Amino acid sequence: MRNSDRFLTAFNRIDHTMRDIIGTKDFMAFYRLVDQAKRKSPLVRKYEDDLRSYADLRNAIVHNRTSTEYVIAEPHTDVVERIEQIDQVLAKPKLVGQLFCKPVLTFETKDSLQQVLRAIDKQKYTQFPVYDERKQFQGLLTTVGITNWLATTMTGDKPDLPKDYPTLKDILHHEKNTENYRFISRSMTIYEAEEIFKTGVERGRRFEALLITEHGQADQKLIGIVTPIDIMKVD
Repeated sequence: MRNSDRFLTAFNRIDHTMRDIIGTKDFMAFYRLVDQAKRKSPLVRKYEDDLRSYADLRNAIVHNRTSTEYVIAEPHTDVVERIEQIDQVLAKPKLVGQLFCKPVLTFETKDSLQQVLRAIDKQKYTQFPVYDERKQFQGLLTTVGITNWLATTMTGDKPDLPKDYPTLKDILHHEKNTENYRFISRSMTIYEAEEIFKTGVERGRRFEALLITEHGQADQKLIGIVTPIDIMKVD
């Protein structure tokens, strides 16, 4: 199959996928389709510039064809492979449930800071979901919160540390951003998750982690966790 044929096949599939995204079967110019689909899909927003460029190339292929055998604008292989990749991603985006569902280390409010410090030392985690004895979510403990607690115990040049380790209930009060998390559904795409992190930063509300449950409800079983670093590692 020629590159132009492969390109047009992928282009037409993308056109169909974007119609599904906005929920229409009516004819619509591709540029307008992109404008509407990007309002609903972070993936379309992610690839918007590529899609608009491909629309120009598609027009050159279709309108400048001199015969069924001869095409003036024959795309390079790397362009074809790129649009085919975008086609696949738009049609079947990766879900957070596919990549990030795993056992999550959690603690209870009655647990001591010492237990968390051991976990930090051994497993190098920096975010810890905390529940009460009734298994109700109470907050996300971070190393920043622990540092803030330590700072408040300092008086003068000498630390005024308690004789016993504080409980996590005490430490949670020192998380300056008490809404440093968000619960999400396992069916959310990784691109939607990425956008949550980006939008949070833009609005001055940094999320330290996204907590995965079946339907994104806090009272459901925690089945995974996503951090900004996790998202950065995904291709």
